[in-house]
Amino acid sequence: MNLLLLAVTPIFIVILYIYYKDKYEKEPRRLLLYNFLLGPIVSIIITMIMYYGFNIILPLPDRTSVIQQFIRAFFVVGFTEEFSKYIIVKFYSQAKADFNEPFDGIVYAVMVSMGFAATENIMYVLQGGYYVGILRAFTAVPAHATFGILMGYFVGKAKFSKNRVVLNITGLLLAILFHGAYDFFLFINFIPGISTGAFVSLFISILLSRKAIKKHQDNSNFRI
Repeated sequence: MNLLLLAVTPIFIVILYIYYKDKYEKEPRRLLLYNFLLGPIVSIIITMIMYYGFNIILPLPDRTSVIQQFIRAFFVVGFTEEFSKYIIVKFYSQAKADFNEPFDGIVYAVMVSMGFAATENIMYVLQGGYYVGILRAFTAVPAHATFGILMGYFVGKAKFSKNRVVLNITGLLLAILFHGAYDFFLFINFIPGISTGAFVSLFISILLSRKAIKKHQDNSNFRI
């Protein structure tokens, strides 16, 4: 039970943080819950199907090949996981009438990301124990949050723009880029010291996420 609590606590800290940052017009809690649940229910199913397809079409057996790990990080893991989240945000969340300001893109994308991350985190922590739980609370969980924020920033802009397709795809590609970079440096940890790159990538994505949150707050339709 303590491990389960350790696994879900950072998830709900992120959710509360984003909910607090939605200063001017809170989203319905019912919709927030639906988006959170769609993360593990729909997104993970899509991810597993795509993983299976990639393993058949593009097997990557050599874990010590930098090129294969690059493909695995960006095109298998990064693309698959972020695309599975994007599908929900684009076709479910963005279509809702309550999605009525750009900041809502961040809120809903983070909810989907945290639903996905919760399932992933529970599995890793129950298997790896307290050390894994504490480590992931400061790495993998905030990483998933920043991927959601960066995607949601552009999805939020897209709903109120004539360049909807370009902005939506930009959000997806940016999430894939940072997810891929984060994983890539971890996947090639057989190179001494290279894992530091994952933390550098995470730090940059946190800085960009803070700017994205601030910008949408400042441009809120409901700001008085």
